[in-house]
Amino acid sequence: MKLTKTLLATTALTLASGTAFADGHMASDMTLVSWGGAYQSSQQNAYVAPYLEMNDGVSAVWDESSAEAVAKLRAMNEAGSVTWDVVDVVAADAIRLCDEGLALEIDPDEDLAAAPDGTSAADDFGDLLVSDCFIPQIVYSTTFGYRTDLVGDTAPTSVCAVFDTEAYPGKRSLEKRPINNMEWALLCDGVAKDDVYDVLATDDGQQQALDKLATIKDDVIWWSAGADTPQLLADGEVVMGSTYNGRLFAAIEEQKQPIGMLWDAQVFDLDGWIIPTGLSPEREARARDFIKFATDTQRLADQAKYISYGPARASSAPLVGQHAELGIDMAPHMPTDPNNAQNTFLYNYEFWADYRDDIDAKFQAWLAQ
Repeated sequence: MKLTKTLLATTALTLASGTAFADGHMASDMTLVSWGGAYQSSQQNAYVAPYLEMNDGVSAVWDESSAEAVAKLRAMNEAGSVTWDVVDVVAADAIRLCDEGLALEIDPDEDLAAAPDGTSAADDFGDLLVSDCFIPQIVYSTTFGYRTDLVGDTAPTSVCAVFDTEAYPGKRSLEKRPINNMEWALLCDGVAKDDVYDVLATDDGQQQALDKLATIKDDVIWWSAGADTPQLLADGEVVMGSTYNGRLFAAIEEQKQPIGMLWDAQVFDLDGWIIPTGLSPEREARARDFIKFATDTQRLADQAKYISYGPARASSAPLVGQHAELGIDMAPHMPTDPNNAQNTFLYNYEFWADYRDDIDAKFQAWLAQ
């Protein structure tokens, strides 16, 4: 089952008409919050559609507001009206929501499915359970794509090529937020990988990162949506730009664009579900039932058939096969593949949970200068 372009273009989609469950213990509809695009389509294909098929009379509505999840859940909580049932967020946002009491705590061994061989969910997810409220789905990376026909005879191999406008003239695209940009700036200004977050925790370190970014500020197109950089690359408006590896996979393998992928210093991150606090018992029961299904071993492996993000469960990795439509092996396109993960940068969830608001304000003020 593949979502049509019309369905993907909508920001909310009713998937089936709801009727009450006979036992009355679970709600018959859900509002699922995600990011849109190819990622949301992979969720729809891998576990939302199968879940609805197994639960006759249940409906789901998509809301593509994950980028604003923290602010919107804060507002819903203050208003005493939480309208979302299951929310897809990055790990740092999950930590913030958990700390603020806006997300339910999850017992992985009670609330999530064990692996097929009986391995507990806690052991299967392992260190990726970075918050008591977070149920990880995928490992993804933010990395760089470049136009293969615009970089001359020597394709970039280092992330620091983004700062080298002499060797690679032209516009770059960077996300309009400090996360990742500040880390790359410090790495390319000589700060050792292991020291980046210690430096970034200081006012001087934050200024150092902004000063490095200032060297290319006039050459940057700032993006807010994951689809922006692939489109800018396809249109030839930028020579290179950052985005999510799954977006680049789609541009390269599905759309056959003249784009290459730079894996150096790719920033590993996690994406997964939280269940908001403030739900009725019936809605909470439905959300928990869906989460248990959607994050089992097979479902996370199935998601990798549609997008090049690594499943968060160890037991899912051996089940990753070929792309559902292209027929190509997906393992080599995962950020976790050994050939791609030779020089990775590990995102520090706790750092950004603690410093995000302050550094965001400083970064936005710098942008406005």
